[in-house]
Amino acid sequence: MSSEHMRALVLEDYGAPFVYRVIDRPRPDFGEVLIRVKASGVNPLDAKIKAGEAEHAKQPLPAVLGIDMAGVVVEVGEGVTSYAPGDKVYGMTGGVAGLQGSLAEYVAVDAELIARKPANLTMREAAAIPFGFVTAWEGLVDKAKIEEGQKVLIHGGSGGIGQMAIQIARAFGADVYATDTDDKQAIIEWFGATHIDADTVSVADYVNKYTRGAGFDIVFDTVGGATLDASFEAVKQNNGHVISSLGWGSHSLAPLSSKAATYSGVFTLLPMLTGMGREHHGAILREATRMAEAGQILPLLDPRHFHLQTADQALTLIVRRGETGNIVVEI
Repeated sequence: MSSEHMRALVLEDYGAPFVYRVIDRPRPDFGEVLIRVKASGVNPLDAKIKAGEAEHAKQPLPAVLGIDMAGVVVEVGEGVTSYAPGDKVYGMTGGVAGLQGSLAEYVAVDAELIARKPANLTMREAAAIPFGFVTAWEGLVDKAKIEEGQKVLIHGGSGGIGQMAIQIARAFGADVYATDTDDKQAIIEWFGATHIDADTVSVADYVNKYTRGAGFDIVFDTVGGATLDASFEAVKQNNGHVISSLGWGSHSLAPLSSKAATYSGVFTLLPMLTGMGREHHGAILREATRMAEAGQILPLLDPRHFHLQTADQALTLIVRRGETGNIVVEI
C-alpha cells in the first residue's frame, strides 16, 4: 500500500456492516493536523449513527465513523503552531457533520479540538475520555457551576458520560450519588459515588434518604426520557439545577418551575456541527489531561480488545449494553 492510502472502515448504508477498505489518506488543511490513529473510543452515539438513528449528528454516507481518538501527530498544516510531528494527542474530532472519524489509520483534524494525551495514560485509556469528559464538564462546570459541598446526582453513572461526571464532581469536592441498575453498583462505587438502584427505589424515597427531602443541588441526566422527568422531581428548590445530555423528548416543565429550579441542555456535538467554539473543547481536554495526570480521573476499560476488522462487534456490545467499561478499537 502506498503512502498516499490508508485502511479504514466505511459505512455505506445505515444499519449495514462496515466495509473494510483502502482509501485515500487525508491531507491536513489550514489549521489541521494529520494524526496516525492508535485508538478509537466507541460511544453509544457511534452505534446510533451507524443504525441511522441520529439525525442530529448530520453524518452523510458513505462515511468513516468514530467520534473519539488518540494518536500521534505526523504532519501539521499551515497555521498550526501548537503541535509538531511526534506529539501524542487525543480528542473528540470527527464521525459527525461530514468529518472523517477515527475508525481509520489516519485522520486530519482541526487542531483546536485536540489536546496532548495525559502522560500517565495509554492510548486506549486516552481514547475513552473525550466525549464523556467534554459532555460532563460542559454540564457540571460550564452550565451548573458546580461547587464544593454540593449534593450531585448522576443518572446513568456507569456510562461513559456518567463515569466522567462522577469523577469531575468528586474532584470539585461534591457529595456524589449515581443511579444505575443493580449490576452496575460495583462500577458506581469504584468511582466513589453512592449507588442508587432507581428500578427499585422511588425518587421520593432516595431524595428523603440522601437529602432529607431537600433535593439535590445538581441532577445530571445522561439517560433521557422518563429519567429527565425524574430529575425534575429530584432537584432542590430555588437554586437547584438539572442538566441533560439527552433532552430530546417532550417534557412538562411544571415540576421544575414549581421549584424555581433551572434546566440546561448539553449538546456536545455543536462545535463540530457549526465550526464555532471548537477552541473550548480543546481547553476542556487540557483540563482532562491535568486531572488525569493528577490522578483525579481514569476511564474504566472493557478488558476485551478490538481492531478494525472486529469493530462491528464492539458497536454491537454498546447497543446491547454488554460492556463492562469503555470500549476501544485499536488501530
